[in-house]
Amino acid sequence: MICRKIFFLFLVLYIGFFHAQRRKKVDTVYVYEKVVVYDTVYLLKPIRFKFNDLQFPELKTEEKFFVRNIYKEEMEKERAKNRIRKQKSKIFEFGIEGGLGLKNSGWTKAVSAQKAQFGEHANIWLAKNIFSSQAFLMLCAGTAYWNSTFDLDANRDDTILNGFYFTKDSQPLLFQKFNNKHFEYFLQLKFLYEWKNIRPFAGILVNHNTYQMQFLVPENTILSKLDDFKNDQTNFGFALGVQYRFLRKFYLSLEYQQYHMKNVSLKNSTFNFDIFETNNTFAERKINFGISYAISGR
Repeated sequence: MICRKIFFLFLVLYIGFFHAQRRKKVDTVYVYEKVVVYDTVYLLKPIRFKFNDLQFPELKTEEKFFVRNIYKEEMEKERAKNRIRKQKSKIFEFGIEGGLGLKNSGWTKAVSAQKAQFGEHANIWLAKNIFSSQAFLMLCAGTAYWNSTFDLDANRDDTILNGFYFTKDSQPLLFQKFNNKHFEYFLQLKFLYEWKNIRPFAGILVNHNTYQMQFLVPENTILSKLDDFKNDQTNFGFALGVQYRFLRKFYLSLEYQQYHMKNVSLKNSTFNFDIFETNNTFAERKINFGISYAISGR
């Protein structure tokens, strides 16, 4: 009886131990961190120290990083483009110009109290770099129209030119009209030097102008025909001035011109007659203001 109880007790313990081994257990792991803080106090105290033949290596400065200056880079690009544009010496520049001017003729002082004529001009020009990118040679051709500063009309007023004139073969001529309005044609060769946006220049010019006077001339021995007596003359002179570039293709110009007229006379091929025939030399001076536009080359 006792043996059965002991056997039954061992059987229960064995079964319980077997189920305990098959059951999953959750283990809890605790991690501990040990933090140690050390505080150190340094006491600075000046001491005497004697240097004996100490050698220090040379300091080398190295740029560890690069900061881009975008504005400076763009300015350098624009300067480079301008230099390249100016160095294109094989490219011709051409353009047009229009403007206003004042003209003073010495030979009209005897018949006019007003000294300056007002006029308009228009021209075309062609320029090319020479020697360097800043030196230019310019050829300019154009025309100008000068308004009259006086009007002599024998049919309305008693002028200093009223009356009869006679040719060398004694044919009568009766003065009718005269004023100094006229067209002028000119050709210029200029040398320009560009400094920043300013271009001073000097050059030579050739101009041709025509003045005309009207007479009543005989036809079939009767004074009944109106005819013109003209002064066609080609003159040589010089020009000085300056241009200012205020936009990439636009220029403002101020120019002074001067040339001389020799032996001023008004002639007609039909009649052997000269009026105002003189051996004197008269100067004509002009001041022109203009605006130019470069069609190409800029």
